[in-house]
Amino acid sequence: MAKGQAFTNEDGDLLAELGVEVDAKAAGRHTLEQERIIAGFEEIQRFVAEQGHIPQHGEDRDIFERLYAVRLDRIRQQAECRMLVEPLDHQGLLAASPHGSPLDVEALDDDALLAELGVDGDPPSSIAQLTHVRSSAEKRAAEEIARRSQCKDFHAFKTRFAQVQKELDIGLRDARPFKENKGNTEINVGDFFIVGGQKAYVAKKGRQSLTKDGKKDARLRVIFDNGTESRMLMRSLQRALYKDDTSRRIMKAIQGPLFADYREEGDEASGTIYILRSCSKLPSVIKNRDLIHKIGVTNGKVEQRIGNPQLDPTFLMAEVEIVATYDLYNINSKKLETLIHRVFKPAQLTIEVKDRFGNAVVPREWFLVPLPVIDQAVERIQDGTITDYVYDPQGSCMKPLG
Repeated sequence: MAKGQAFTNEDGDLLAELGVEVDAKAAGRHTLEQERIIAGFEEIQRFVAEQGHIPQHGEDRDIFERLYAVRLDRIRQQAECRMLVEPLDHQGLLAASPHGSPLDVEALDDDALLAELGVDGDPPSSIAQLTHVRSSAEKRAAEEIARRSQCKDFHAFKTRFAQVQKELDIGLRDARPFKENKGNTEINVGDFFIVGGQKAYVAKKGRQSLTKDGKKDARLRVIFDNGTESRMLMRSLQRALYKDDTSRRIMKAIQGPLFADYREEGDEASGTIYILRSCSKLPSVIKNRDLIHKIGVTNGKVEQRIGNPQLDPTFLMAEVEIVATYDLYNINSKKLETLIHRVFKPAQLTIEVKDRFGNAVVPREWFLVPLPVIDQAVERIQDGTITDYVYDPQGSCMKPLG
């Protein structure tokens, strides 16, 4: 827009794309569009005052910060906008150099953007069509999500996030959609969530009270995996989780005993983990027969799984002996098998056998591990501490990490 050119409704619509809310009326001597520009610039100023830096572009940045960065770029580019906010620019934002690689708002995910901004309903075909004016409760929720500060004791929580990610990777935890169970909206100390693309840990929960509509609320201390924190209300976090279609509650995938000799009402059978000993005549097997074990999982009967082992290179083309079995309930048996194989990977046996057609095969489920140590690993899985241990082949024992 050239200097001196009138500010048009089209310009106002352009700025509306940057997320500036539409007020019902203009105030004072400014037009509606000018009020929107000023309000948007003041939001950027508040961000800078609270966070201590100019909003930056980048996928690793909070969605509000990315939005403010785009908004500031556009204000700098528009001569009319610059003139309007220059008297307010006590922080030198208009003169500062942009940080990071510019990113157009259209590149953001609309659902995530609208959820973060607290907009109800289905997203319109164009962000420029937004006319929803948020309630004060919605505004507070969005503001509290955005108002984060540096977590000065993040070192005390960093290992928790690393542990949770490790448990997600190996199947000890599941990340389930928050909306999946509408009856479970409770938020407590120790809970983990994914909101706005970041992991969030509830470190503290204040005294619980009731809102005007009789719903429970409490002040929380929420730590995010990017090293920031927020002192938001529980209701604000719940709103954010509901509005974010990608939000998740991170839960223990393994609830209660993994292995049992009995089955309680409602338990769902998942299969059987079996430990086998080979009767192979191979010299390396004969030498270490009491230490070499095959660890596998089957959803059927073990006896059927090991039928005709002398014809199957998986079983070293020889008869096998069942030395232990564990019935699985309410668990992803394949993930469990992967977990156990990961634990004993340092002791994985490298052995080559010929199948009945003369082809060389290297089975992957045989390990040089004493049976009592396998039992110990099972116990670690049961109590959830398996990720803190690794198998030590030299000592033939489970060894704490670090």
